[in-house]
Amino acid sequence: MLTIEAFTAFEWFILFQHELLLFAGVFFLIGAADEICMDAAWIWFRLTGRTRTYVLPGTSDGTLPGTDQEPLIGPAAIFVPTWQESGVIGITIDHMLSSWRQSEFRVYVGCYANDQATIEAVRHAAAGDPRLRLVIHARIGPTTKADCLNRLYGALAEDELRSGIRTRMIVIHDAEDMVDHSALGLLDAAMDTSDLVQLPVLPVPQPQSRWIGSHYCEEFAEAHGKAMVVRDALRAGMPLAGVGCAVGRDALAVLARTKPGGNPFAADCLTEDYELGLGISAQSGTARFLRYRHADGQLVATRAYFPARLDQAVRQKTRWIHGIALQGWDRLGWHARPAEIWMRIRDRRGPVTALVLALAYALLVLATAGWLMNLAGVGQPLELSPELSIILVLNFVSFAWRVVWRFAFTAREYGWVEGLRAVLRIPVANIIAIMAGRRALIAYLKTLAGQIPQWDKTHHDAHPARIAAPSIAHSPLRKRPA
Repeated sequence: MLTIEAFTAFEWFILFQHELLLFAGVFFLIGAADEICMDAAWIWFRLTGRTRTYVLPGTSDGTLPGTDQEPLIGPAAIFVPTWQESGVIGITIDHMLSSWRQSEFRVYVGCYANDQATIEAVRHAAAGDPRLRLVIHARIGPTTKADCLNRLYGALAEDELRSGIRTRMIVIHDAEDMVDHSALGLLDAAMDTSDLVQLPVLPVPQPQSRWIGSHYCEEFAEAHGKAMVVRDALRAGMPLAGVGCAVGRDALAVLARTKPGGNPFAADCLTEDYELGLGISAQSGTARFLRYRHADGQLVATRAYFPARLDQAVRQKTRWIHGIALQGWDRLGWHARPAEIWMRIRDRRGPVTALVLALAYALLVLATAGWLMNLAGVGQPLELSPELSIILVLNFVSFAWRVVWRFAFTAREYGWVEGLRAVLRIPVANIIAIMAGRRALIAYLKTLAGQIPQWDKTHHDAHPARIAAPSIAHSPLRKRPA
């Protein structure tokens, strides 16, 4: 009978490496099976015609005939919550009001009383345009994005009561977004048959941040080109991206009546957009994910620069993991419908994924150490059992399969060069996920101890509209009202 004393230190090292490899390999296979099911569902829905990307008729100047100028079916409100966004909010407002030429909407920009720089930037960008309404939040910022949205909701309700005109839909955007000129018309038309509508988000590649800021490109290309498409086809709850999304006014009012204080957005939640989407679906609201392309092949989507620095990217993904995976488990629970359970498992796998990835990179270090010790004549290398060998082969095949899909979806939106970069960026994305998973767990434990979450947002100083129109920051894009 073997005892603890019968093993040498090197044998303990090999045993630990073997068990760690087995654990990580099994969990990687579970994740691979999930992704293969998603791939199979996407292929099936595409072949059967249940999902498709529509092409808009184009004109010589790239606009959609009629739709960009036609009046909206009903009044719309655009909510833009801000905190310390003086560097980009003016460009966003100017581009939005020049791209959307209809007069039946009003942009509600929420600022905090202690953020004078952003307030002044909004006032300068408004230039007297009646379609913009500056809303000052009396609380000292930052609170949470949801709290700022609730302030905008209150301002909208006041305006409706004063004017006697009820808004038909509410569109949500962030301060750094570059909207598509056809987006508002598409959202407006889709609200005829839906309570909730989401357009794709398309991160803009950043030449000055090829490895960090641009790694969002492949993540959103695949998520909004496949995962959200499948989710829509399955009629599962539709989580919102927080930008480029619209919710019916009546549906939002019904949701508000179920919330404390009559506010529709969960002020104590870090991912209020995710919770809003599932909340509308839970009250039997109809949700749609729209994929349209212009005649030149460009996707109708909300474009934006994502964090270009490592610390900012980790902070942003920490908020997503904390809010969706950890807070979502607490606040939303589970749903009995199989498709919904599957989607929520996918939503909440972030912490487990981070753990398994961390173990995989730890295994690389251990394998290297074992190889060096073997070269030095210390012990024998790790011998793989037949079962473990099969697991590793399957993992390698599944990884190669993932690489192909990542390249394909990224290349479709950005070209084959960016597709190749997406493959090379996989280790960077994994490291960011590991760091964010650890930080999210710590933040979640702090909230369990009573700490109130705040708007841990990222700083923005670059805007894609500056590239689309270099003079945008210095000269008006739209005709100013007299």
